[in-house]
Amino acid sequence: MSEQGKGSASASASAPAPGSDTYKGWLFKWTNYLKGYQRRWFVLSNGLLSYYRTQAEMAHTCRGTINLATAHIDTEDACNIVLSSGGRTYHLKASTEVERQRWVTALELAKAKAIRMMNDQSDDSGDEEPTSQSDRSEIQGTLKILVSKLDDLSTCNDLIAKHGAALQRSLSELEGLKVPVEGGEKIKAVNERATLFRITSNAMINACRDFLDLAETHSRRWQRALQYEREQRTHLEETIEQLAKQHNSLERAWREAPTLASSTPSAPTTNKGETRLRKEEASDEDEDTEYFDAMEDSPAFITVTATENTQHRRSQSNLSGASGGHSNDWNQDDHMSPSYNDVSGKELQPRRQRRTHVPDKPNYSLNLWSIMKNCIGKELSKIPMPVNFNEPLSMLQRLTEDLEYHELLDKAARCDSSLEQMCLVAAFSISSYSTTVNRTAKPFNPLLGETYELDRLEEFGYRSLCEQVSHHPPAAAHHVISQRGWTLWQEITIASKFRGKYLSIMPLGAIHLQFHSSGNHYVWRKVTSTVHNIIVGKLWIDQSGDIEIVNHRTKETCQLKFSPYSYFSRDVPRKVTGVVADSGGQAHYILSGTWDDKIESSKIIQSSRGGSGSEGKQKTVYQTLSPKLLWKKYPLPDNAENMYYFSTLALTLNESEDGVGMTDSRLRPDQRLMEDGRWDEANSEKQRLEEKQRAVRRRREAEATDALDEECDYDSGKEYESYQPLWFHQRRDSVTGETNFVYKGGYWEAKERQDWSMCPDIF
Repeated sequence: MSEQGKGSASASASAPAPGSDTYKGWLFKWTNYLKGYQRRWFVLSNGLLSYYRTQAEMAHTCRGTINLATAHIDTEDACNIVLSSGGRTYHLKASTEVERQRWVTALELAKAKAIRMMNDQSDDSGDEEPTSQSDRSEIQGTLKILVSKLDDLSTCNDLIAKHGAALQRSLSELEGLKVPVEGGEKIKAVNERATLFRITSNAMINACRDFLDLAETHSRRWQRALQYEREQRTHLEETIEQLAKQHNSLERAWREAPTLASSTPSAPTTNKGETRLRKEEASDEDEDTEYFDAMEDSPAFITVTATENTQHRRSQSNLSGASGGHSNDWNQDDHMSPSYNDVSGKELQPRRQRRTHVPDKPNYSLNLWSIMKNCIGKELSKIPMPVNFNEPLSMLQRLTEDLEYHELLDKAARCDSSLEQMCLVAAFSISSYSTTVNRTAKPFNPLLGETYELDRLEEFGYRSLCEQVSHHPPAAAHHVISQRGWTLWQEITIASKFRGKYLSIMPLGAIHLQFHSSGNHYVWRKVTSTVHNIIVGKLWIDQSGDIEIVNHRTKETCQLKFSPYSYFSRDVPRKVTGVVADSGGQAHYILSGTWDDKIESSKIIQSSRGGSGSEGKQKTVYQTLSPKLLWKKYPLPDNAENMYYFSTLALTLNESEDGVGMTDSRLRPDQRLMEDGRWDEANSEKQRLEEKQRAVRRRREAEATDALDEECDYDSGKEYESYQPLWFHQRRDSVTGETNFVYKGGYWEAKERQDWSMCPDIF
């Protein structure tokens, strides 16, 4: 076995004495002949020895557990410990002989205690008293009832015996009289039956007395079993609740903390063992671990990074997304723009000073009954949902948030290579989900005809316009034009399905992106968003599914896979992988990372067919250059947790601006009241706006009915014109063949004239 890790830091941590109930510390665990011993955090508690990859994993992921009650403890040499239970064996190593002896002592004591507890649970000893006062009272009350019932039965038995004896005396007297022979036989039969009745009564009372004795004998055993089950249930409930409370905070702390690999370049090159050990912490878990599933959704390829000394390092494709390493420059033959990797900040500072905070979210308690009682007897569409579930932004503004990393498209417009351009477009499509990781609140549903403009022409060279073009089903149209060489447009319809424990949100509709100079036209669709813990627990959001980005001019494609979160998966949470291929299907770039942190790309220099995966499918092995950072999420502003977890852009979206249209979301009164912290007034205003919209819809439906009646009466041939959006109209897309809403122009011209007379009064 490998002796790796002997010279690393001490394997022990500050832990209680071995004689206490819990003992924790670092040990080295044998994994396999490739990795040797790996440093793991071990926890000994309640007769169970569990281990984790890091101390932080104690809150959410246990890598393995062994029950000491049935385990055999052996020591091979001065520092080694061997634990075996059934078919499972752990080979452990301590850093020193003293530390090994501490662990052996703690393990032996824990084993003895576990065996004693197991015997106590199985033995029929009535010496111990119930631990719970309420349970003791319950048992005593039951016994009192049994004793009372037994006393009643004894009384009945005495009465039966008394009356039976009297009956027998009477029958004996009758036998002494001179009666016919036939009558004497009948009296004798009655006497025998009375005797049998008395014997049966005595047997019944004896059986009841035996039952009471047995109940008293076994009561404490039943109580211990009941108490054990209750403790197990309480422990499980507390564990699940603790996991739900700590899940998001731990992940956020992990993302904000400096990553291990970011300090790797400054590590001494001579300390290879320790550096390699830290790298292993970010890799897959031990090959002999027993908790993970079959990995049906594992990627169909493996990447091999080429190094200068040609010693290839194999890694699963999720490792580059998990590593926090710095980005290496691409090969000079790539002809990439010099500013390609400069995504650390905005290219130009805004000329106008935008706001950097909104009023803190009030800590209002939500009375569910006050909502439910208002829903009785009402149609679902007429139930007013309070703003407590919302954030002070509309869906149109959330749609505009896709432009937070618009500089990716600015760089893509300057790319000479369409494949490199595809990499940046893919990074842009992934970046739109980065704001959703902590944003569990629901945006305001836009009113029909509501608009939202984002004019950043002077700062960043683009203008954006959204309009709610349909209410049933809800649909929004979006158009963005940039002076830096690109245009983006989309129509999004939201479909949702409630599946009991979670809510699936499926955006329908294609996103179009066209670059002016090259004419490259990219089309893709969004993945499914899932909101978990709808009924119980803390809400959290996951993204899952596949995205296919197609360049319809060159027929180049990018296949992106958003892996769904799995508690039993070894993959990095929120992992995204992708392959960029040319029109012939040959792969040129590998994309990897996470949708809430960063995306890297690696140029493929060679590909070959590898071995079969878990499903028997042959995987492709890609040899790549070192990964290059495409996109990195901006850190959240200070105090973001009290400002709805808004990003820097989101904080400015609802900022008041002069000259916007009368239907702009900034002018929506209920949304403004909520942002100001006046939630009660916001709820009243929201209900007023919704009722006003329903009245307009009823009037429009009545006009349509009247027009249809007139058409039938007079046969005029004049059709009633349904609602038409103000700034968008329906056209058939020449690329996808779908009919959707596209910008027809006129908004920015109306803004220059400040002529909003054509806008409806929706607020």
